[in-house]
Amino acid sequence: MLKAGNAVAGRPSPRRWLAAAAGLAFAVSGAVQSAKAEDTIKVGILHSLSGTMAISETTLKDTMLFLIDEQNKKGGLLGKKLEAVVVDPASNWPLFAEKARELISKDKVSVVFGCWTSVSRKSVLPVFKELDSILFYPVQYEGEESERNVFYTGAAPNQQAIPAVDYLMSKDGGSVKRWVLAGTDYVYPRTTNKILEAYLKSKGVKDEDIMINYTPFGHSDWQTIVADIKKFGSAGKKTAVVSTINGDANVPFYKELGNQGIKATDIPVVAFSVGEEELAGLDTKPLVGHLAAWNYFESIKNPANAEFIKKWQAFTKNPKRVTNDPMEAHVIGFNMWVKAVEKAKSTDPDKVIDALPGIEAPNLTGGVSKMLPNHHITKPVFIGEIRGDGQFDVVWKTKGLVPGDAWSDFLPGSKDLEADWVTLKCGNYNKVTKKCGGQGS
Repeated sequence: MLKAGNAVAGRPSPRRWLAAAAGLAFAVSGAVQSAKAEDTIKVGILHSLSGTMAISETTLKDTMLFLIDEQNKKGGLLGKKLEAVVVDPASNWPLFAEKARELISKDKVSVVFGCWTSVSRKSVLPVFKELDSILFYPVQYEGEESERNVFYTGAAPNQQAIPAVDYLMSKDGGSVKRWVLAGTDYVYPRTTNKILEAYLKSKGVKDEDIMINYTPFGHSDWQTIVADIKKFGSAGKKTAVVSTINGDANVPFYKELGNQGIKATDIPVVAFSVGEEELAGLDTKPLVGHLAAWNYFESIKNPANAEFIKKWQAFTKNPKRVTNDPMEAHVIGFNMWVKAVEKAKSTDPDKVIDALPGIEAPNLTGGVSKMLPNHHITKPVFIGEIRGDGQFDVVWKTKGLVPGDAWSDFLPGSKDLEADWVTLKCGNYNKVTKKCGGQGS
């Protein structure tokens, strides 16, 4: 039995006891918070849920929630569940950068899937470089870029714009001789049209046979512009419109084409930003026969596509919910990221970035896409004709998968550049000067 004196001597003073208890509580609290922070892998979703681009981007947010749910049903990743962190940059380009910083710094996401417009992507690039995180970008774009922290799963110009023009020039496409390049006024349409103008001129098309027009985001009054297109197409040469019009401006544009009686047989429109989701909000009957160039269409018959559509509609509890090309790009990108994380046994951005080139993932049209050293992927190209039900009939496709080219062969400043993050560790290596420098380095 302890003596009273020893018992008192061995008992900590109230002050020491409180300090020890506080320290223990702090340590336990810290451990619990740390464990809580580490018990899921967070995935950032950076898509506009309001504003002019919500018509296109909301469904991509839903796609990511679906893919994360599917992965969690398989047991998650590296033994942890995936957790979606959704933000709304609201079609506000500077806000994209703020929300990206918030996702990476505050929410501690391991990867971000997001952006639609190139101006939003350009806005977030410095943030991903500074904070060394990963962005998967799922939409067709103008090329002229290859960043270490970005993986481009949408089409480069040689996987959409150039093949579309080749088709229209061909006999099957109507042997088009006059061209209207109509776009929304920002970097993607302007750069794409710069490439297309150079390409058309290399094919012998004259200045007077090219009409270029730009309109602001959300443009609604198309009467004069469509009248100008109609007049331009009345010169006795087969005319087509190549459309890089983005967002909800497409709704009044196509309505005005119908109002002025412009049919696809007269002046076909081939669009690069109009898919099933955008057509779901339109009366498509006046648009029957107009075209879109994409790397995926919902109507393509394939077991993988049929299974995806069935699961997607079950997840959204909507049997009429459509699928589209940027959704498929997210499917491919997400599955590539999962494989790269498994390969690296880590979500550490540097390890995952190094693991991604060479990773393959099935697409939904029957092929297997591969991540290339330039951070672009291989994709098939399809030209689809709009049907009365808002779906597309495929009228042309490439024989195989086309590797995405970061730098255009048709622009003087780009044709000598090569992107290679595996061997050259450079996004814009000049093959003539043998140096890496400038944008993308």
